[in-house]
Amino acid sequence: MNSQADPRAAARLPAPGLAVGAGRYAPSPSGDLHLGNLRTALVAWLFARSSGRRFLMRIEDLDRGRDAGAAASQLADLTAIGIDWDGEPVVQTERAEAHAAAIERLDSSGLVYECTCTRKDILAAPTAPHGPPGAYPGTCRDLSETEREVARARIAPRLPALRLRVPAGESTLSFEDRLLGEVVGDIDDFVLRRGDGTVAYNLAVVVDDDAMGIDQIVRGDDLAPSTPRQILLQRLLGLRTPPALEYVHVPLVLGASGARLAKRDGAVTLGDLRREGVSAVDVVQLLAGSLDLLTPGERISSTQLVSRFDPTRLPREPWVYPGR
Repeated sequence: MNSQADPRAAARLPAPGLAVGAGRYAPSPSGDLHLGNLRTALVAWLFARSSGRRFLMRIEDLDRGRDAGAAASQLADLTAIGIDWDGEPVVQTERAEAHAAAIERLDSSGLVYECTCTRKDILAAPTAPHGPPGAYPGTCRDLSETEREVARARIAPRLPALRLRVPAGESTLSFEDRLLGEVVGDIDDFVLRRGDGTVAYNLAVVVDDDAMGIDQIVRGDDLAPSTPRQILLQRLLGLRTPPALEYVHVPLVLGASGARLAKRDGAVTLGDLRREGVSAVDVVQLLAGSLDLLTPGERISSTQLVSRFDPTRLPREPWVYPGR
């Protein structure tokens, strides 16, 4: 993007005395972004721009449910509410070589093993001692090569998944979150690559964030429980970890029923709202108000929000969208 031709360029330039790193937003192209997604994207953008960081975009298109054309629509909606980014968006499926190299690096250290368990197998198995409910019980962890050959034959032509062999003493990890405070999480032998050959989110996000120079990770607080797994991967791969990385998990947006915002709550996407006469500028006012960045009756642009953004004032509770 050309900063000379862009009137918002001043919001992108590093402020004097501030470290230059990068924040990011990483949508999954499974459909239109709703108000909860747009709100998190706005917060991530404000964190980056107000701290003098670059702001990068990554399309996380690993999931089977990706929708052709959704990425372009999502980027257009972000632009409509005043969010810009530096450089071209990174497409996650184009990073397969880097993901495979990270798994190979872990494997060379004896930290990867094959797993042929189905979800049904895992649910039926006893929980691992001292493990949280639903944790992988380690069924395939210590099989002999003969036992692995039998297991591979049983699931053929499907391939085994690959799991991380969590080192002893690493099954619990804590980190400091900018909004949530201390977060403690249990870590089981989680999947690195699924049986269909698709790399798992936890591995991909760690590898891609490091390659992109991301040092500020702002996202929904539903992802906070998976962060200890990602920090462990960072350690094992020799990548940056907190406090060199800053984590900010933003409370979600809920519908009027108190459940997580979804299409059942009516007009929740930018397209829905436009059809009801609500402009992108109106949406910016709505989101800014939900973040306590707007006084009643005030009209403000996203760029103007940068100078008044104060992370200490951000709400720590979910925002309930009343709908229209």
